[in-house]
Formats: sequence, structure tokens, C-alpha cells
Amino acid sequence: MSTVTTTPAAPVTDALDKTVVVSWKAPIAFAIFTVLAAVLFAAAGSHGEATFRLSQGNDVLQLPDVTLSSEVTSWICVVLMAAITVVSALLVRAKRKVGIWLVALFAVIFLLGFLTWAAAGSRTPVIPLPGLLASALSLSVPLIFGSLCGVISERVGVVNIAIEGQLLAGAFTSAVVASAVGNAVMGPALGMIAAAISGVLVAFVLAAFSIKYFVDQVIVGVVLNVLVLGLTSFMFSQVLAPNAAVLNSPPRLERLPIPVLSEIPLIGPMFFRQTILVYLMYIAVAVVYVGLFHTRWGLRLRSVGEHPQAADTVGINVTGTRFWNVSLAGAIAGLGGAFFTIGSGIAFSKEMTAGAGFIALAAVIFGQWDPIKATLAALLFGFATSLQVTLSIIGSPVPSEFMLMLPYLITILAVAGFVGKVRGPAAAGKPYIKS
Repeated sequence: MSTVTTTPAAPVTDALDKTVVVSWKAPIAFAIFTVLAAVLFAAAGSHGEATFRLSQGNDVLQLPDVTLSSEVTSWICVVLMAAITVVSALLVRAKRKVGIWLVALFAVIFLLGFLTWAAAGSRTPVIPLPGLLASALSLSVPLIFGSLCGVISERVGVVNIAIEGQLLAGAFTSAVVASAVGNAVMGPALGMIAAAISGVLVAFVLAAFSIKYFVDQVIVGVVLNVLVLGLTSFMFSQVLAPNAAVLNSPPRLERLPIPVLSEIPLIGPMFFRQTILVYLMYIAVAVVYVGLFHTRWGLRLRSVGEHPQAADTVGINVTGTRFWNVSLAGAIAGLGGAFFTIGSGIAFSKEMTAGAGFIALAAVIFGQWDPIKATLAALLFGFATSLQVTLSIIGSPVPSEFMLMLPYLITILAVAGFVGKVRGPAAAGKPYIKS
């Protein structure tokens, strides 16, 4: 539901009228979640207290636990959510945009009330926040790599449905190479390189068929996903399973705590007690963001994705730009696939990516094709998965079936339009035929 108002141009100029589009999506979504929270806390209210643990046992600086009453905290959160809903409605009525900070504040308050309510009725009413957040980041790593791949591909004009296949190929090759090398240091390093190369190979096929031969990009992506799934499943059954000790026992990347920063309570374990693959992810997010919006490379890339004919007119090689940037995106996705095996110390198994590539694609849409926003969206999906695991461990009364579907429910809500205006690059998915 939206309201369109037109502001007349100044009488002294001939400028076009300025159109302001005001969306009621945020207030409506806030109202729905507020009502749901009130009904949940009233119909299934839990009596007791919930404890939030803010420090781990090995932290240098220990923060005291915070204990909250379920009844009081839940209803205070409902009142605050209702107030934010009213404020957002007033902002929209005044033809002003609902800021992202207000959305974030609403989400934090809702989460606080939900966690307090869920933990108070569990067998062990203690929520270890450092572990919850660290797990959320770990689960988000392949999603972030995949979303960066999607942002680059679609910004240059190629819809990359094959992110799932690139992640799966990266997971397979990294496990095989790291296991075959065997060395605890060189194995994971060569495994990451092999994962990036495998991602490039999958992207190479996508680029060749969609850019060179003008095959529908969505169809090519779907076929590649099925192809990689079939190949890796066949190789797993025929090669890896009989030789698991040699080819499917990947060493795990060691954690490299950053001095001082890793000792910061709450955020230190989450961000600064990670493996080299996670630190590479931080660098990749920063480099892709700066590169896209602050370099000549990014300007050319975005111009090809928005108006390839105009880019061609000024001398930009549209085909070459698309080809090499899709390949670069494939390397990033392949590197993300390595997290499933050497990043987690887990042997490769069939379909182990479990749809992570499609969730990463949803994060691209949720993040409006912006590297930072897509990363935040991937973190949201990772947090939803981590929350499901944590609540299951502490014995929360929340049905396990609901928690299992929570990450995918958030994905559906994101793609359904709760992110406001969703418009991708104008030329994404459209082959460029030079006239």
C-alpha cells in the first residue's frame, strides 16, 4: 500500500515535478509483529526469569550475567514495539521515510522480548550470548561469500542462480585437496585455492553460455546447480566414500585470535577469534564495497549492468567486463564453499550446502544489491539459524518445527517485499547483442 504525492516545481524554473513515494509497508509490518507478540505472550505466557550470559569463561574481562523477568520484560517490549509502530505511521503520514535505524531498533526489542519469553520456559533458562553471536557469524560466512558473488554478478548484468553449485563445488574440491595434501597448514591453504578455482570453473560455464551464446541465464544457472550436485554426489559415492581416510578427512582451519580485540567482551569472540577464511571475508566485503562504488572498475561494472549499450558506446567491452566479473564472483563463492569443509572441519557429504546458495541470492535481493546491506541480510539469516540451534539446546517450549523453518520464513518475508523498493540492475538477465 503506498501513497503518491506530487510536489509542484518552483514557478521560476521549468524543472519536472518531484514525485515522492511513501510506503506503508514498515508500519503495517510493525503492527503485525506487535500483535503477534502480544498474542504470543498473552496466550502462552511463561512465568519465570531468563538469564543472558555476556561473557565466556576464558574472557579476560568478565561481565556479570543479566537476569530479566519474563512477564515484565515481554510486555515492556510489546509497549515499545507499539510505540515504534505509531511513530513509523506518523512518519509515513508526514511523507517522511522510515529510517533503517527504526527498523533495527524494532527488531532488537522484539528479539529481546522473544528470547526472554522463550528462555524463561525452557529447561535451562540461560542464553549464552557470546556463543549465540559467534555461531551466527560462522553460519553466515558462506552466505556472505555467496551474496557478494550475487551482487557482483547481477551488478554486471548476469543473474547468478548457480551460487548453490559454486558453493557446493568449493566445498567438494577444498575437502579433497586439503585431505590429499594432509599437511595441517598447507592442506587448508591449497584447499581454499582449489575451492576458488572450482568456483571460477562453474562461473566460466555460466558466463560462456549466457554471455557468448545468449542462453537464458536462469536456465543455465539451474542446470549448473543440478550438474554440480550430480557430479559431486557421484564422486562422493564412487571415490570419496571408499577412500574417506585419504580423500575426505579435511583438516580444520585453526582459529587465529587477534590480540586485545579478541578479549573485548561479547563482540571479541564473535569477530576476532576466527579463522583466516573469516578474516578474508571481512576483507572481501570491504574490497567489493569500495571497488563497486569508489573505483573506475566499479563504475564500469555498474554501467554494464544498467545500460550496456551506453557503456559500449563509450568504449567499454561489455562482453569482456561481464565475463571476467562473473568469473571473479565465482571465485568468491567457491571460497565460501570451503567453509563447509575445511572451515568447519567436517568431511564432505552429499548436498551439504543445503540451499545456502538460494538463501544467499535472497540476501542479495534483501540487501538491494549493495555489498554491505547484503552482508547484513546474510547475518540475519545466519542468526535465525543459530537461534534455532540455541533454543533447541536449552529446551525452549518453542516447537522445533517452527524453529527449523525460521531461517526460510525470514527469507520469504525478505523477498516478498518487506525491504521496501526492490529493483535490481536494469540490464540484469538481459543478454547484450551488439548492433
